[in-house]
Amino acid sequence: MSPTSLFQRKALPFVVSALIGALAAAGCSSDKQAGGPPKMGPMPVTVLEMQPQKVPTSIEIMAQTEGARETEVRARVGGILTKRLYQEGDTVKSGQPLFQIDRAPYEIALSEAKAKAEQTAREVGRLKGLAEAKAIAQKDYDDAVSANAMAQAALRQAELNLSWTTVTAPVAGTTGRAIKSDGNLISTADSLLTSIYQTNPIWVRFSLGESDLAKFPGGRMTQKDIKGVELVMANGQTYDKRGKLNFLATNIDTTLGTQQLRAEFDNAGGQLLPGQFVRVRLLTGERDGAFLVPQTAVLQTEQGTLVMTVGAENKVAPRPVKAGEWHGKDWVILGGLKAGDKVIVDNLLKLRPGAPVDPHPPVVPGAEQAAPAAKKD
Repeated sequence: MSPTSLFQRKALPFVVSALIGALAAAGCSSDKQAGGPPKMGPMPVTVLEMQPQKVPTSIEIMAQTEGARETEVRARVGGILTKRLYQEGDTVKSGQPLFQIDRAPYEIALSEAKAKAEQTAREVGRLKGLAEAKAIAQKDYDDAVSANAMAQAALRQAELNLSWTTVTAPVAGTTGRAIKSDGNLISTADSLLTSIYQTNPIWVRFSLGESDLAKFPGGRMTQKDIKGVELVMANGQTYDKRGKLNFLATNIDTTLGTQQLRAEFDNAGGQLLPGQFVRVRLLTGERDGAFLVPQTAVLQTEQGTLVMTVGAENKVAPRPVKAGEWHGKDWVILGGLKAGDKVIVDNLLKLRPGAPVDPHPPVVPGAEQAAPAAKKD
C-alpha cells in the first residue's frame, strides 16, 4: 500500500466527524434565525354581552338586630340566691321558674303574719257582740276592725314575698346570661338576674344620613317611599324573608343628623340573633335601562371606574362607566355602556389595553358534562 493511500485511509474518520459537526452547527444556526420561542396566542377571556334591564333601586345601610321585646328579669325580694333553674340561652315559657331565692326567712315571716291575722280576727269577733250590746265604746271596736284589716294585708304581703322567692319568666323568649351566681346576695337595689329576648319577630334598628335622605323628594323619607325591606347577612347572602318598617322617626337627630328607623322580620327559624350586625336594603323603586356587571369586573382606578370590553378586532378596550348601587353580586351601571357591549369578567390582571383576546361566553353549569356524553353517542 502506498503512503498516499495510507494517509487517506487514516484521515477519513476525521473528515466525516467534521462534516457532521458542521451540519449540526448549521442546523442550530437556522433554528435561531427562525425566531426563538413560539409566539403566544390571544388571551382567552369570558365576556358578558350587555343588555339593558329593569332593576330595583335601593339603599343599603348598616344595621343591628334586637329582640322585639327585651325584658329584664329582676328579683322582687332580697336574699341568698340558692339555685338557677334554667339553662342559659334556652327558650322559656312565660311563668317558667328561673331562679330560687332562700325561702326560710319568708316562711317564718309568713307564719308570724298568719298568727297575727288570726289573733286580730278573733279580737274582732269577740268585740263585735259587745259593741252591739253597747258594752264597749264604738271606738274600741273600730280600732280592732282596723287592726285586723292591717294584719290581713300584712298576711297577703307575706304570702306574696314568699311566692316571689321563686323568680319566674315575665314573658316567653330566649334567655340571656345569668348576672348572678348561686350563693350571691340579692338586694332590691341590685336585683337584675338576667334578660329575656323575644326573637320572633326580630327587629332591626338603623338610621339614614343626610346623603341618603337627599335621594328622596324634599330630602325626607316617608312610608310610601319604601316598596320593600331586605336583609343582607354578614356572609353577603340575602335573608329569605322580606321585612317591613314598623317605626319611622318624625324628627331628625340633631346630634348625628340622621333619621331613625326600625324594620321587623319574621324569625320563626331562629336564624337571626339579637345584637347581630347586618345590612338593611331599602327598596325604593325600579330603574329601567340599567346594566348589571359582576362586582369583580368593575375596576376602581385613580381615573375613575372602568370595565374592560372587547373592542374592534377582538382587542381589549377599557371603558369608563358610571356605577350606581350594588344589586346582589352585581354593580348597577348607569352610564358608559350600551346594548351589545362585551364586558370581560375574568383574567383582568393579565390584560393590557389593545391586547388581542379570544372571547367566549360564560360556561353554563352542567354543559361540560353533557357535551362528552353527546359526543360518545
